[in-house]
Amino acid sequence: MAAALPRIMGILNVTPDSFSDGGRHADPVAAGMALREAGADLIDVGGESTRPGATPVPLDEELRRTIPVVAALSRAGVAVSIDTMKAEVMRQALAAGAMMLNDVSALQADPESLAVAAQSTAHVVLMHMPGNPQTMQALADYRDPAAEVIAHLAARIAVAESAGIARERLIADPGIGFGKGLEHNLAILRQLEAFHSLGVPLLLGASRKSLIPAIAGPAPVADRLPGSLALALRGAEAGVAWLRVHDVGATAQALKVWAAARA
Repeated sequence: MAAALPRIMGILNVTPDSFSDGGRHADPVAAGMALREAGADLIDVGGESTRPGATPVPLDEELRRTIPVVAALSRAGVAVSIDTMKAEVMRQALAAGAMMLNDVSALQADPESLAVAAQSTAHVVLMHMPGNPQTMQALADYRDPAAEVIAHLAARIAVAESAGIARERLIADPGIGFGKGLEHNLAILRQLEAFHSLGVPLLLGASRKSLIPAIAGPAPVADRLPGSLALALRGAEAGVAWLRVHDVGATAQALKVWAAARA
């Protein structure tokens, strides 16, 4: 029996400064609905850019950007996750209908995040990132990138379980591009199968990342679809459960054709 295809998490940034689609969506609810129609299983709503060097967003502004969108999409029957490092944003997004918490700090940035996640029934994505978006690239120093990232995620999984978050609700993300140089990212991608040792589903977010032009030559963000699809198929090959992507329709098509050709 063929393995299940990864589910698709469609990226919906409601920010003016995200590296790929900042300021692009005049109507983010309509954009989210379009992502679902294109094949997304879940829409990941984010109100604060986490690109390298990004400026933190005040709590009130992040709430203003995200909660109405989460609420509207949830009311329309769309599965939604909230991409945030702030416990209060998590709390209000959950109340508005979010089904998943996606925290690039692995519940470390806000001391209340563990409790908020534990008191919910939501799935929780724990991502590897050294430091924070302002410092992470300066901390990109590894002897064995895959092994060190796995060890870090294993420790965060243990902390989450100790806080009362059931393992069945946890998802691990190696954090491609977060505090990692090209060779670090490639080492992780080449050893993705090893991350199954964590014992939780895996999420891969490599869509439109800077490693694509670093490998293949100059390409503006909007022209990175071929590389993004190649990385998505690498994730599928490795058995990841989730792919976090910008180009939902193209990714869904690529996965179906890839799976059919291997059946």
